[in-house]
Amino acid sequence: MHPYTPILALGVLAALFVAGSITVSALVGPKRYNRARLDSYECGIEPTPQPVGGGRFPVKYYITAMLFIVFDIEIIFLYPWAVAFDQMALFGLIEMVIFIVTVFVAYAYVWRRGGLEWD
Repeated sequence: MHPYTPILALGVLAALFVAGSITVSALVGPKRYNRARLDSYECGIEPTPQPVGGGRFPVKYYITAMLFIVFDIEIIFLYPWAVAFDQMALFGLIEMVIFIVTVFVAYAYVWRRGGLEWD
């Protein structure tokens, strides 16, 4: 438990900061609420009503989110490789080149199909 004491202390400090910030903002903040303050804000224009089912979003939003996740996971795999690069030597380099080429082929495919175009 001794080596984890600083991590535990940092977690407790963060929790205290969050609780303190919420408490102070509730005590100090203004108490006057009106309809305009409780309404959602959409860039200075009147908010548009939402359909009952939540409305339909174009598939392009979901594709963009999935692409972000794929390339974000690629970066997550690159960090441990960079840390242990000296230990893996040539084998690690070859494996990472194969991995990056695979991801680049997917990136080129999406680019060619127009998945990165934002209309």
